Amino acid sequence: MKKWAVAISAMGLVFSLSGCSSDYVMATKDGRMILTDGKPQIDDETGLVSYRDQQGNNMQINRDDVSQIIER
Repeated sequence: MKKWAVAISAMGLVFSLSGCSSDYVMATKDGRMILTDGKPQIDDETGLVSYRDQQGNNMQINRDDVSQIIER
């Protein structure tokens, strides 16, 4: 009986973690740190980085203004 309880608990943990998106931190050249909800998308044609901020707003920043994008 204990083996089944452990197996079910482990499966529940795996499924609950698989739905989470990672947060990222973007460091800008002027020293700002921008926390994003999910991975920022880089558009090579426009040179913009699109991201969703922690309040759920879709935002864009010029790729030249970003020095690093780091997964948290």
